[in-house]
Amino acid sequence: MAAITLRRVTKSFGPVHVIKGVDLEIEPNEFVVFVGPSGCGKSTLLRLIAGLEDITSGELMIDEEIVNDLPPAERHIAMVFQSYALYPHMSVYDNMAFGLKLAKLDREAADARVRNAARILQIEHLLDRKPRQLSGGQRQRVAIGRAIVRDPKVFLFDEPLSNLDAALRVQMRVEIAKLHQELDATMVYVTHDQVEAMTLADRIVVLDAGRVQQFGAPLELYQHPRNRFVAGFIGSPKMNFLPCTPAGTENGTLRLALSDGTILPLPSDLHRTDVPPAEIGIRPEHLRADGSGDAALPGRAITVERLGAESYLYVDTGAPEPLVVKTEAASPIRAGDMVRIGIPAPACYLFAADGTCIERQPFH
Repeated sequence: MAAITLRRVTKSFGPVHVIKGVDLEIEPNEFVVFVGPSGCGKSTLLRLIAGLEDITSGELMIDEEIVNDLPPAERHIAMVFQSYALYPHMSVYDNMAFGLKLAKLDREAADARVRNAARILQIEHLLDRKPRQLSGGQRQRVAIGRAIVRDPKVFLFDEPLSNLDAALRVQMRVEIAKLHQELDATMVYVTHDQVEAMTLADRIVVLDAGRVQQFGAPLELYQHPRNRFVAGFIGSPKMNFLPCTPAGTENGTLRLALSDGTILPLPSDLHRTDVPPAEIGIRPEHLRADGSGDAALPGRAITVERLGAESYLYVDTGAPEPLVVKTEAASPIRAGDMVRIGIPAPACYLFAADGTCIERQPFH
């Protein structure tokens, strides 16, 4: 186990600034996930930790040792890539043992490590096979096994499940979570899939344009996003956003006018009142298809996604994007129906003009 510390780390490729002053403290034995849209810098940041890219400025420490100038082989890390990168002419056993052979580890010790890793990953029966005889999930297990045998201080994963089908991704997420518990190791994992991040991470780093937008536990990011970007990125389906303007106060209640003229009364004890809100955010599960709440938006149902245990209703309210509402599985609403969507004021997030989330009371 090892802690990882990044202090004001930057990375530039010529005039292009990719990582812009990142500060992070990753604890020993922690499972941290870097998440964000394509081009946000998450894979570059992982490669800086691995030593596959040079840091432009700042300081990187692994286990309290500055490693800026150390080559990857001396950082006590192991990395699992998106591509399995297995040697096609070698057996599974030889693929897993190859790095130990290069390190001139004693043959018996190497054999013990390979067989222990195979036991952990439940691939003991595959050790004599060649990569072409394996499924995608089995190849990924071999790639992870090759990392385990090195007995590193830190495991780094760069979108390891992106080549797998949906069902296998879910299965492998469970296996990686079990692996973290069994190995008791520090793991840093990169993905563009926020569902993957929410289900695996102890803490999540949300990145955008080379900057850390928020670093915290999954539910902390979900319930208390720092800004509009985090609020919109964490959650599936994503948060609904509605432009609003203050429309005065009445009996200590702030009145917000939505774009269609609907008035949403917002008691002052729910939110700070010294920052004028420019936008409301509300998650699909908090909207009410029966029209109950503190205000109701009229609209027309575009489509209904029926997923078995629940349904998602997409409503045209005249805004650029449809309103997404989570409803019960047996909702009677059909495409084309006119509906009124209820908005409970305590569930609303408010965002200032600069995208900052205005402090609010917790909603359960």
